[in-house]
Amino acid sequence: MIVTTAALAEACRTLAKSEFVTVDTEFLRETTFWPELCLIQMASPDHEVLIDPLAPGLDLAPFFELMADTSVVKVFHAARQDIEIVFHLGNLIPHPIFDTQVAAMVCGFGDSVSYDQLVQKVKNVHIDKTSRFTDWSRRPLSEKQLEYALADVTHLRDVYLYLKAELEREGRAHWLSEEMAILESRETYDLHPDDAWQRLKMRLRKPQELAVLKFVAAWREREARARNVPRSRVLKDDAIYEIAQQQPKDSESLGRLRTIPKGWERSSSGAAIIEAVNAALALPKADMPHMPRQGHAPDGTASAVELLKVLLRLTSEKHGVAAKMIANSEDLDRIAVEGEAADVPAMHGWRRELFGDAALKLINGGIGLRFVGKRIEAVEF
Repeated sequence: MIVTTAALAEACRTLAKSEFVTVDTEFLRETTFWPELCLIQMASPDHEVLIDPLAPGLDLAPFFELMADTSVVKVFHAARQDIEIVFHLGNLIPHPIFDTQVAAMVCGFGDSVSYDQLVQKVKNVHIDKTSRFTDWSRRPLSEKQLEYALADVTHLRDVYLYLKAELEREGRAHWLSEEMAILESRETYDLHPDDAWQRLKMRLRKPQELAVLKFVAAWREREARARNVPRSRVLKDDAIYEIAQQQPKDSESLGRLRTIPKGWERSSSGAAIIEAVNAALALPKADMPHMPRQGHAPDGTASAVELLKVLLRLTSEKHGVAAKMIANSEDLDRIAVEGEAADVPAMHGWRRELFGDAALKLINGGIGLRFVGKRIEAVEF
């Protein structure tokens, strides 16, 4: 267990000599907005280390330097939360990266395969998961916790080498590169408070309601970050929806809402909500947000989508790629309605080659689906 900056610097110099390092973190987030980093695990082909970021006086600068070293591939499994921690604490995005969960979907291991499932399939090794949800902030950590944490990066070495070889054998390495570009984008982790409303499901019908939703969601985002508490501790989603629909302009009106705790309307937070509502309603009509189009889909769209789902499953099975990686339900809906004009991931790059062109042929009558025995197959006319 590394607990000093000098030991960390020496370990990172050693790891930086390797072509790749596997990386994982243990953290807590139940009561905070930002993840509380409790442990860092890393391994190269010849070395493995555990780092205690809670050790007094430990400076993580050597770790961040390694994460920024472009000569070393950083291997994660389900990388997003780990990268978010590095971004928040070190203000950088690790590069280059390799996410084994995404690579596994490209290689036909199914949708969002877990780490232990992947290790089981690749190495035929069972991982004891009983330490997964322990309190990683308490010291000292038990031997069982340390063994579990280290296994998260030691087995990952073999998983990475296996998937890398599979991608190269299948000629799909560039498919993964497109996905890694999204994970390496700062915009993925640096959500502006004014865009926080996009996390919420659309339940509104009027521009004024959407304006209020945006203003209140932005206030909640700033407040949660400043206080370092989960968004729901500041204001629950249901309360934001009700405020957007009822648009309370004073504390009395706010206090009548069923989602607002008794007395909360007289707090500083209640005053801030009222201020946000009134600011949203004061927007000139020309500056009010435009509501997303909710037009009725043409007749037959639902049937077309169902056929596209069948084609997607056939494509997934034929090429050994998780259906989720190729297209999602929104892609299918838009292809069914917009055809060639649908600007969705399924109509670009390798996804179009694999599925998009065939999807267009299907909805235009150039491909049919038929039963052969007990199986369905696609037939070009």
